[in-house]
Amino acid sequence: MKSSFWGCALLALGTAGFQGIATAHHSYAMFDRTKNLSLTGTVKQFKWSNPHAWMEVYVPNTQGGTDLWGIEMNSPNNLARMGFRSNMVKPGDKVTVVIHPLRSGEKGGTFLSVTLPDGQKLSDSPKTLAAAPADGSGPSHNQ
Repeated sequence: MKSSFWGCALLALGTAGFQGIATAHHSYAMFDRTKNLSLTGTVKQFKWSNPHAWMEVYVPNTQGGTDLWGIEMNSPNNLARMGFRSNMVKPGDKVTVVIHPLRSGEKGGTFLSVTLPDGQKLSDSPKTLAAAPADGSGPSHNQ
């Protein structure tokens, strides 16, 4: 009887632990996945960290200043599979990043692809690069 009790107790604790993990990850509902937005600007920083890599980019605006855009990326593990390395994006780099923007209108989005200063294009999905126009045309945003 005691082993049955402890077995149930361990099962309950294990299930509670997984619930925390499952609810810790967010949905992508905050991003407008019907829109692709192209941002050209200067990298402030690139964070290669779990659970998501991040990039911050200064993008020129219509007032003659810049806006700081926060871009959530995939995990470093998945990005590495697509050819990324932790040192490929550096502060000061001029890049063009394509994102799904935040629905709220705030300056941010989820990463689709980046064109690096040397012209190399990287994505977190082979489908994203295959769908991109070869001439780089498409929706853009340079406030």
